[in-house]
Amino acid sequence: MIDRKLFHLSHTDLDGYCCQYMTKKLYPNGIYFNANYGLEVKENINYIFSLIEKSENKNIFLLITDLNLSIKEATIIDNFVTKQNTRGYDIKLQLLDHHITGLKCSKQFSWYLLDDTKSASMITYEYLQTNFSNFLTLCETNFELYIKAVNAVDIWLEDDKYFEYGKVLLSMISKSFEINGQMFDTQNRDYRFYLLKNSIELVAETQANIKLDESLYFIKKQYMMINDTNDTFENTRASYITKILSDDIDKLTIRYLNYRGILTYSMGNISILANSFLKANDSVDFFMDISKKGRISLRSNDKLDVSKLAFDISGGGGHKNAAGAMMSDFKENIFYTNINNFVQQKLDQI
Repeated sequence: MIDRKLFHLSHTDLDGYCCQYMTKKLYPNGIYFNANYGLEVKENINYIFSLIEKSENKNIFLLITDLNLSIKEATIIDNFVTKQNTRGYDIKLQLLDHHITGLKCSKQFSWYLLDDTKSASMITYEYLQTNFSNFLTLCETNFELYIKAVNAVDIWLEDDKYFEYGKVLLSMISKSFEINGQMFDTQNRDYRFYLLKNSIELVAETQANIKLDESLYFIKKQYMMINDTNDTFENTRASYITKILSDDIDKLTIRYLNYRGILTYSMGNISILANSFLKANDSVDFFMDISKKGRISLRSNDKLDVSKLAFDISGGGGHKNAAGAMMSDFKENIFYTNINNFVQQKLDQI
């Protein structure tokens, strides 16, 4: 079998992540992306194209799961693959989906596999069994039952034996906001894979749904513990995120006058986190978080009067160590670098 480099784009729900959890068994070094519809799909596809063009390995597996494409999107992808394959690449393109809105595309493109009677996870599970002889040997005990649970909840089979367990899985992934996906794409996905992995062992047990529901607090907390130090959930999370931010502090840095800050995107509720980070990083004077709609939260630790910064940004205000403002011309973007550049340009104009 050709040793291909995997690029896997999938949806942002239980079904989408479960598809990627399976391919990671076969491609542990694969490159993974998640998108909702519209702009996120377009920007992720363009980014994947740029990575493929830079790839030293010209044997590529481009896989899209649990996302239906428009005719325009599918045509762009098909044209790109065709062009690259005439330039020395060997790109295998496959889409596995179950949304009936992709019916036109499935009739036009041979690589577009559509089955609206199953979840994308079930379709992917069957596809991998058929095309990779070692796939099942890599799967956990009772993994087939697990896929049945995901399938049952995704296409809402209320009479299915595993439906209630699937409901807990659905909530588990949709509420896994502890590690922000906008800021920490890879860490967020790895966190969700960890939750999936640690929930599989319960699927065959009596009252599996209740046992999993009651275990999730401890499973999540265990993942974020640093050096096995036990603390409250929010303190544990703050310490974990502080370490991630601290490891990437240069990328996150912004400047206001002679002060150094860091900028995060769409974190929300930053009080505990910002305090933890500022205490751990004496070289940083303030913490700024901006939402998708341009709302700004500011925190400091007696090094900068952030109420003045909030006022300078847009007439905002608040307290010396906690303030807020609004950038009315801010536009949502999936790439952090673009957001940082935009905010820094605004600060430079003050």
